[in-house]
Amino acid sequence: MKIKTLSRSVDEYTRERSQDLQRVFHNFDPSLRPMEKAVEYKRALTAAKLEKIFARPFVGAMDGHRDGVSCMAKNPNYLKGIFSASMDGDIRLWDISSRRTVCQFPGHQGAVRGLTVSTDGNVLVSCGTDCTVRLWKVPRPTLEDSSVSSENFIEPAAEYVWKNAFWAVDHQFEGELFATAGAQLEIWNHNRASPVQSFQWGTDSVISVRFNPGEPDILATSASDRSITIYDLRMSSAARRIIMMTKTNSIAWNPMEPMNLTAANEDGSCYSFDGRKMDEAKCVHKDHVSAVMDIDFSPTGREFVTGSYDRSVRIFPYNGGHSREIYHTKRMQRVFCVKYSCDATYVLSGSDDTNLRLWKAKASEQLGVILPREQKKHEYNEAVKNRYKHLPEVKRIVRHRHLPKPIYKALGIIRTVNDSKRRKEDRRRAHSAPGTIVTKPLRQRRIIKEVE
Repeated sequence: MKIKTLSRSVDEYTRERSQDLQRVFHNFDPSLRPMEKAVEYKRALTAAKLEKIFARPFVGAMDGHRDGVSCMAKNPNYLKGIFSASMDGDIRLWDISSRRTVCQFPGHQGAVRGLTVSTDGNVLVSCGTDCTVRLWKVPRPTLEDSSVSSENFIEPAAEYVWKNAFWAVDHQFEGELFATAGAQLEIWNHNRASPVQSFQWGTDSVISVRFNPGEPDILATSASDRSITIYDLRMSSAARRIIMMTKTNSIAWNPMEPMNLTAANEDGSCYSFDGRKMDEAKCVHKDHVSAVMDIDFSPTGREFVTGSYDRSVRIFPYNGGHSREIYHTKRMQRVFCVKYSCDATYVLSGSDDTNLRLWKAKASEQLGVILPREQKKHEYNEAVKNRYKHLPEVKRIVRHRHLPKPIYKALGIIRTVNDSKRRKEDRRRAHSAPGTIVTKPLRQRRIIKEVE
């Protein structure tokens, strides 16, 4: 007679080290675990609540400027450094870890409107309303020293005077060229005192410019005539151009999908376009109640951050219509510039109240060293929360945000106006002959035409 016996090797359930978790064997037969989904749902609910409890996004403020912060720039070769410039012409290099000024640049006679750093991180380019472009050598030895002294004031390496004021500047990702936006789009070389190339379309001034991260010779601009234009430096004219209903204040290319760009518009929305087909937006990102002043993509390409005239900072998924996060404080005024840190962990914002503010990109993220068991716990909580995110209670907790009273009231007014417009369109369509009323989709509604 044969008898079947259960046998198990001791190595299968013995811990290798005393710090290891005890190995547990599960039978995943659903009939043996009838309450599995209920238990997981409860864990998802708890994880969503814990995320709200531990949401502390504000890290700290960096004060030192005497006027509103107008623009910022990242150093691609130095994680802890951030450059900022203000309306009084002051330019500073900050150490994010200590939140102190590393060194100051004498700056400009008027407001500084554009800052950018070369790809190798050695040259800082600034431009302003005093019609000058200045090149600065980025100090290397003082980056580790966060104390301010008289030796921390840097003199410009070169200064170019031009005929008109400048509104923005951006450096080529691979190369020696940088572009300035003003009365026209101008391409400069580090070693030339005058532009090497100029582009002009109409008489309106260009207000923002961004080089493509994948193609060094392609750049996008927005102008005060409500246009968004894509230029190719190898051509003598614009490659593609669209006219929108309202002005675009800033543009950002997706670093992981370089053919896509997102425009921060005056109407409070952001519009994502495919650079090869701009007659229709890929996605419309709505939530701000006032003009969006600046936009910057995360290095991962999955999210972007926006700063608005409504005194708030929002983080959007690159393909989502609504923001996943809103940051605000009682003292923060109109936000003129925003930037993601180079490791996508932090968000920086510069506002009209002379302060730079440092935020966590994920509001409830645990900073510092995380043990392997803690990391596994965080990953499990994220997984169960993602699995049950469609259920009403989990969805309500995850989406809930406290808004400032002006934004909350403005959102209510916008919702009422949109409902009224929708009812009017429905009635007009119902009382008209079939096919006479053509409604444009939202992705095409704000685009007037595409100019070839």
